[in-house]
Amino acid sequence: MPTFLVEREIPGASKLTCDELRGITQTSNDAVAALSRPYTWRHSYVAGDKIYCVHEAQTAADIREHARRGGFPANLVSEITAVFDSTGPREVPV
Repeated sequence: MPTFLVEREIPGASKLTCDELRGITQTSNDAVAALSRPYTWRHSYVAGDKIYCVHEAQTAADIREHARRGGFPANLVSEITAVFDSTGPREVPV
C-alpha cells in the first residue's frame, strides 16, 4: 500500500498539550475506523505551526477523506517514493 506524507497547518500546533494530542489521536483513530477500507496511520511529528503525518492508504483521496471525517486540514498530501538517511537509500518503512 502506498505511503503518504501529510502536512497539516495548525496554528499553535507546537503548544498542544499531551491531553490535546491524545484527543487528536482518538479523533484520528475514529476516522480511520469509519473509512471501512485499508488505512494505517503510522506516526506524526509536530513542528512549529504544522503537524506532519505518515499514513498508508490506497489513494491520496483516502487521505483527504480521513482528514474530512476527522476535521483535520490536509494542506499537502504527497506519496513517499523514496527514503534515505545517513546510511543511504533504504526501503520505505511498513
